[in-house]
Amino acid sequence: MKNLIIPIFVLALLTGCKKTPEKPVPNVVDSMALAKEKNIENTAQQKKTDEAAVKAANDLILQALKNKDYKTFTSFIHPEKGISFSMYGFVNPKEDQHLSKEDFEKFQPTKTLFTWGAQDGSGDPYKASINDYLTKWVFSKDFTGSQYSLNKFQAGGNSLNNLKEIYSGKDFTENYIKGTEKNGEMDWKTIRFVFEEFQGKQYLVAVVNDQWTI
Repeated sequence: MKNLIIPIFVLALLTGCKKTPEKPVPNVVDSMALAKEKNIENTAQQKKTDEAAVKAANDLILQALKNKDYKTFTSFIHPEKGISFSMYGFVNPKEDQHLSKEDFEKFQPTKTLFTWGAQDGSGDPYKASINDYLTKWVFSKDFTGSQYSLNKFQAGGNSLNNLKEIYSGKDFTENYIKGTEKNGEMDWKTIRFVFEEFQGKQYLVAVVNDQWTI
C-alpha cells in the first residue's frame, strides 16, 4: 500500500507543475524592430530640421553679402575651424585661403591684401583685400535670386569638382545663376557654402565659387 501511495503523490506533483502558467517571454525581435523604426523616424525628423536650418543660414549669408553686412557674415564663420575660400570648383586645401574667425574679424575692415588663388587662364595670383574679394569675386552677381539646391550640383564646367571628397559628409548648398543665351550659357556662376553644425547652429567652413574655366 505504501508503495502505491508514493507514485500517486509523484504523479499529482508533476500534474500540478504542468498546470502552472508560463510567464510570457518578451518578443525580442519585435522590440528591436520597434526601436529601429523609432530611430529612423527621429533621424528623418532631425534631417528635416537640419535642412531648414541650412536653408535659413544660406539665405541670410547671401543677403549679408549683398548688403555688405560683414558683421552678420562673420557671425556664421565656424568659431573653431574658421573658413576657407576657393576661387573655383577645385578645392585645394594647401593653396586656398583659410582664415580663422578672429583673423577675419581683424583684417576685414582693413585694406590688407591676401592671395586667394590663381586666376584661370593667366595663372596670375589673385590678390585683394577681404572686402574686395567678397564684393568683386564671391558676390560678383546678385545671388539672392539664384537657384538653390542642397547637397546637389546644378552646374559643372570643365574643371574638376572635388568638393564632396574634401568636405566629405558635410552639408553644402549651391546658389546657381544660369548663363545667358548670348554667351552660349557658358557665363554661369555659382556660390557653394559648406556647413558644419556646432552647438546647435549651422556654421560656414568654406565658400566655394565656380564658373566656366578655360
